[in-house]
Amino acid sequence: MNLIGRKRKIRSGRQTAMYVSRVSIAINLVLSAFKLFAGVAAHSGAMISDGIHTASDVLSTLIVMAGVAMADRQSDKEHPYGHERMECVAAVLLAAVLFATGAGVGIEAVKTVVVQSAGGLAVPGRLALIAAVVSIVVKEWMYWYTRAAARKIDSQALMADAWHHRSDALSSVGALVGIAGARMGIAVLDPVASLVICIFIVKAAAGIFRDAVDRMVDKSCDDGTVEAMRRVALETEPVLGVDDIRTRMFGPRVYVDIEISADPSLRLDQAHGIAHQVHDAIEAEFPQVKHCMVHVNPYAGELEEGEA
Repeated sequence: MNLIGRKRKIRSGRQTAMYVSRVSIAINLVLSAFKLFAGVAAHSGAMISDGIHTASDVLSTLIVMAGVAMADRQSDKEHPYGHERMECVAAVLLAAVLFATGAGVGIEAVKTVVVQSAGGLAVPGRLALIAAVVSIVVKEWMYWYTRAAARKIDSQALMADAWHHRSDALSSVGALVGIAGARMGIAVLDPVASLVICIFIVKAAAGIFRDAVDRMVDKSCDDGTVEAMRRVALETEPVLGVDDIRTRMFGPRVYVDIEISADPSLRLDQAHGIAHQVHDAIEAEFPQVKHCMVHVNPYAGELEEGEA
């Protein structure tokens, strides 16, 4: 892939992320307002907690948009390797928002259980049940929609936002069970559902945080990807072996350092040409690779007749 094609792909990815984010904000604003209204009108603490969770999605999506925009900035003197890690920073902030939301939901649930023990908890109305079902359907669709876009453009921040949608769908399932149980005569199930929602939210926050940190500390690609890169290098005709290959993830992008071996009798310009072939082949086969550094070593084994 040439430089112009690579830039077009990056620009298209940013446009996709921004479009998906705007769709998420619009849907979440409407859905959170409906859930909060239903929770207050139907006296459901679980639905109010669920509505707060959905409202936090708006803030998380704004963080994603900011992260994607900053990551798309060109390299400069102070940041010669670019700004891709800003997506990881956005994901860390998103994890913090999720954790704070989960903690708040959990604290309110405990307070509600205390009220229930004093005999002062109201039974939630039917509107809360309807809101829970609507939320499950909408948020699960948003998860798959955002996840597909994140995988298409390889955006870690957008994938984190997708999981935020999934955690909201799961929390709505908990709310549905709790509200239904409370209406059947077990009123304490409504705040218990809020506690379950709290666990889902905190678990999602921990997963997003761990993945973002892995990308910020130069974690290597998975073994399957590394082996696929090795095969691509070996398939380049003049290459006689791959002595070493190292990868590091830089936000949503990947840097590759590879050492290949070639006929030691080659001229310098020929060895340089082989290195370029391997470089171009890996970057063409793996679009997420931002830069590939190729070092050529003299082949230490026995050359077969016709190879020299």
